[in-house]
Amino acid sequence: MQRLPTVTAFVLVSIATVASAAADDGIRPYRQNPWYWQYHGEPVLLLGGSKDDNLFQIPDLVEHLDEIAAVGGNYVRNTMSDRRIGGFEVYPFAQLPSGKYDLNQWNPEYWARFERLLAETHKRKIFVQIEVWDRFDYVREHWENSPYNPKNNVNYTYAESGFRRHYLEHPGQNRQPFFFTTPLQRNNRVVLPFQERFVRKLLAHSLNYDHVLYCIDNETSGDPAWAAYWARFIKREAARRNKTVYVTEMWDAWDLRSPQHRRTFDHPELYDYVDVSQNNHQKDQVHWDRFQWARRYLMRARVRPMNTVKTYGADGGRFGNSRDGIERWWRSLIGGAAAVRFHRPPSGLGLSDPAKACIRTARVIERLVPFWDLSPELRLLADRDPDEAYLAASPGHAYVVYFPDGGAVRLDLTKHPGRYELHWLDVLAARRAATQRVEGGRQIPLEPPANGHWVAVVVRQHLPRRSE
Repeated sequence: MQRLPTVTAFVLVSIATVASAAADDGIRPYRQNPWYWQYHGEPVLLLGGSKDDNLFQIPDLVEHLDEIAAVGGNYVRNTMSDRRIGGFEVYPFAQLPSGKYDLNQWNPEYWARFERLLAETHKRKIFVQIEVWDRFDYVREHWENSPYNPKNNVNYTYAESGFRRHYLEHPGQNRQPFFFTTPLQRNNRVVLPFQERFVRKLLAHSLNYDHVLYCIDNETSGDPAWAAYWARFIKREAARRNKTVYVTEMWDAWDLRSPQHRRTFDHPELYDYVDVSQNNHQKDQVHWDRFQWARRYLMRARVRPMNTVKTYGADGGRFGNSRDGIERWWRSLIGGAAAVRFHRPPSGLGLSDPAKACIRTARVIERLVPFWDLSPELRLLADRDPDEAYLAASPGHAYVVYFPDGGAVRLDLTKHPGRYELHWLDVLAARRAATQRVEGGRQIPLEPPANGHWVAVVVRQHLPRRSE
């Protein structure tokens, strides 16, 4: 079994230094364009990929964060999950000599690992999206070992808690009363205080940092009262410390038009951004269309950042192949996502070489034209077949066109004469392949130099003024 070296004695960064930053300096929706995020007053695009989800538990955390940062990544997902899949995970509660857990005592190692993640990501300006609960932790074999299972703790019995000995169903069936404890649900006064204690402990660490986003659950199809309770709880605890935090819920429905997603779309007072990762089960033109449908819906409700913390698709996985994963990541980015991350293997590309190349290429584009200055503008592409090319633009200034696999389209610059530079980027090589000048005032043809994943960046040249 691979064991993680103890970090209980880990030397923490100065919490006082981090906490001293003004509340408005932390991550928050960008004031000038709230589709995106800002940090310390400056817009920031969140790009990432990582090899695991409960990242704070992995043995080589620091090395992996360095690897992410080296390619321009600045966005990770961290589920607070403790289920023992890799053999190195630990539970948050103290284990007694009897082998049972006491939910009133902490396991220092679990929380030291979490603190280390927060400190090391903050040091590297890598933003963390925390998922507080993961439904898979409380069913099947994982429930058998869970400290919350009455047979494994000294705090309550099956009769007192309302729990069953086994939950063999898929968690999507919502048979687990762990997710029905709140006052407007079953008002479980035995279990809920332990859940609240856990979330308060989490916040005792995370509220000392300004680079953290909060998501209640992983792909839930549960009762909206559960999510609403924890959204309010987290915001209330933050307010007690004069902090502002940004919270969402991740729903399970693969179709963003589902009523499930409107539970976040329609409630900006609770959910400050939306995570639409489950759209990444869609493919090709439908993937783009559903994302744009959600974007239009948010224009009517309230514009907020759209994050996709899980981009599915990898050869050998269950949710599409590697080409699907790359295409979905780029469609989300071009389509206006504020944060895009490759899901961990085997369901996503993680931080594989293709994932690294995509992140590097996106950073090259960002240096040419910031994504927060653009918006989806598919109408400006002529002679386009479905799924052939995707466009984000600031008309008259800059255009970014993604080609999933070669193709040929025309970019409409008829209303915007002038001189432009056209840059061709080979996505998987993470390099500029060619640069040329083009004249506006017409439709210009765009055809990548070869098949495969390509991006064309068309940027207007601003000539210097002549001296008087």
